[in-house]
Amino acid sequence: MNLLYKIEHWGDTHHPRWLDYLRIVLGILIFFKGISFISDTDAVARLIALTNFQLSIWGAVHYVAFAHLVGGIFIAFGLVTRLAVLIQIPILIGAVFFVNITNGFSFLNSEFWLSLIVLLLLILFLIVGSGKYSLDHAMRKPGYLRKI
Repeated sequence: MNLLYKIEHWGDTHHPRWLDYLRIVLGILIFFKGISFISDTDAVARLIALTNFQLSIWGAVHYVAFAHLVGGIFIAFGLVTRLAVLIQIPILIGAVFFVNITNGFSFLNSEFWLSLIVLLLLILFLIVGSGKYSLDHAMRKPGYLRKI
């Protein structure tokens, strides 16, 4: 537990402001990806079926869509960011290593590269946290609850 505290403290003290803007853009991107999953659930079900895992396809589709919608909003606003990121990471690992393997690891596979970049950014924000422009930071200030 001491190691987790040290990583969180280091991330909170070494957080440039441009990372906050990147976190907001990442959250919005994940949110819109969740909207696209909801609008075409059959395509997502086909992608999950290609992985040949023995799991409930429709349960996984709904989990991915819900996690992207709620997690994207939480990441964009910086609300319990590390938890929201932690929920997104297994989805992106599946997207990078299982779903995109069926399409091949070519430079022309833009979905693979987008998934890989998002996965790396999620790992970054798991370490550095939400930053100064976030609800997490605002709620840590003394007297925050008195303003509500």
